Amino acid sequence: MGNPRSLRAPSVPDAGWRNMELLVQLRWIAVGGQLITIAVVQEGMRIDLRLLPLMLAPAVLALVNVATMLILRRRRRSVSNGELTAALLLDVAALAWQLYHSGGLTNPFASLFLLQVVIGAILLRPRSSWGIVAAALAALALLAVESRPLALPTAYAADPLGLYIRGSLVCFALIAVLLVLFVARIARNLQERDAALAAIRQRAVEEDHIVRMGLLASGAAHELGTPLASLSVLIGDWRDMDRFDADPEMQEDLADMAAAVHRCKTIVSGILMSAGEARGTAPEFTTVRRFLHSLVAGWPAAVLDDDFGEDVAIVSDPALRQVIANALDNAAEVSPGWIGVAASRDQDRLILTITDHGPGFAAEILAGFGQPYRSTKGKPGGGLGLFLLVNMVRKLGGEASASNRAEGGAMVRVTLPLDSLSYHLEAPQ
Repeated sequence: MGNPRSLRAPSVPDAGWRNMELLVQLRWIAVGGQLITIAVVQEGMRIDLRLLPLMLAPAVLALVNVATMLILRRRRRSVSNGELTAALLLDVAALAWQLYHSGGLTNPFASLFLLQVVIGAILLRPRSSWGIVAAALAALALLAVESRPLALPTAYAADPLGLYIRGSLVCFALIAVLLVLFVARIARNLQERDAALAAIRQRAVEEDHIVRMGLLASGAAHELGTPLASLSVLIGDWRDMDRFDADPEMQEDLADMAAAVHRCKTIVSGILMSAGEARGTAPEFTTVRRFLHSLVAGWPAAVLDDDFGEDVAIVSDPALRQVIANALDNAAEVSPGWIGVAASRDQDRLILTITDHGPGFAAEILAGFGQPYRSTKGKPGGGLGLFLLVNMVRKLGGEASASNRAEGGAMVRVTLPLDSLSYHLEAPQ
């Protein structure tokens, strides 16, 4: 049935949450790198290390990582700038501890402080990033004054500069690789954030558009109420006049006019009810099954496939009925002989599918599904039916999608949570 295009609000974790998750991943890399380095130096290069204090740092970092991961899984709210700063300060302290027990500034891996400074500059607020710089400089100053030198074997003690240069090359490669991975991930996070903000802005624009349309429709309905009432009275008077009473053809025309005026008054009343006005009677309590059967009754070509299961009590809402009716109207225009309406239930959600035997949706309609004024009918102001459907369903916490069927024709699928539907419909009482 093709790839349906659905409209839903994106769910993107908070930027601070994602940044803390990234720090956790980088710290795991650091823990692994430290263990490998200790093993290579101790066993491969035969340089005696103070294993107990050196192993303490990766052990503490691993425990902090596990605790942080547990907290992040339970908490989806924002991670503060202070928490990120504390995490980076811990990394600076751990690196300083290991350098203190492995030669201090004579250790080529002292350049790893630069990685912490760059990460702080990217993730933190300016004052906090300068705090990381100050912490790194303080650690370097302490290491310059006090550290525990390494006892190098004779082969390395003869050329300590060569050993330092080789270690510096390894350190440079490590910093370069980690920075590339880190910056690429940050760029992806920023793209996701920008996409989420763009979707929020688009939704705000659409909702503002709906409000303006609602005000316009409500105002127009109020203005049309009086002339329609006058026309209804005049038509009733004409039908009782002797000169028209004897003319069957005129009586038939007047009956058609009366029916048309009544239809217009019904539409105006529906607009006012959807806008929250003119609710002189209590909301109509019904069930999902009765709601669907009464809905499709207005389209003789509609065939209802009712697989909803046990019926559920709801309150009939004119706005919801109207937007679904718009979808049925669209289907009837392109497929007057048959409209398929299927209702099913997935746990606590109503799934309503409307299909037809028409030519299907154009590619540009599917690409911009749910956006206003997207129509191939060439009518001024066209394309609002699906726009209103998508936004009404979205306000109820549901989803709407559209696709073309493999066997021909179009399909509109609406998913509505029954709890949200009942809450929304009962709230205005």
